[in-house]
Amino acid sequence: MRELRIGTLAALFVIAGVLSWAGARLWDAIGSLPAVPVAAPIVLAVIAMVLLGTALSIRSRLRAQRDREPGAKGVEPMMAARAVVLGQASALVAALIAGMYGGTGVFLLTSGLAEVPARRDQAIYAGLSVLAAFAVIATAMWLERICRLPEEPDDDQGPQGATA
Repeated sequence: MRELRIGTLAALFVIAGVLSWAGARLWDAIGSLPAVPVAAPIVLAVIAMVLLGTALSIRSRLRAQRDREPGAKGVEPMMAARAVVLGQASALVAALIAGMYGGTGVFLLTSGLAEVPARRDQAIYAGLSVLAAFAVIATAMWLERICRLPEEPDDDQGPQGATA
């Protein structure tokens, strides 16, 4: 399984942000811009908390297994793989959502619509959604780091690390 790259997430964020900003401009020119849901930052924060709980659980179980504590419950490889896949999928979606709400928030702030109290609230919800999406991304990358397999030593080297 490949590691998730920051560059991929940044590209998704920027592309989604530019498209969202342009779409918000177009939509506002044609009619009324749809509202940013109040639940968006809440749902993203819940996803970040689920990923954090998963990461902490796996980390403590791996630490107990590594320290050979009696009765330590190990981590099944498939469970760790599923956790990593969940984290990667969450991070990719969060990057898209952060770009989408970031672009909408920038449009609201630069167009003067943030002076209207209802639109100012929309800009705040968009900003909170971006922050919560970044929390999802950070937690997912930490989860991926926790589940990384240890480096294998080279087979060419002998027990002392010298080559023949």
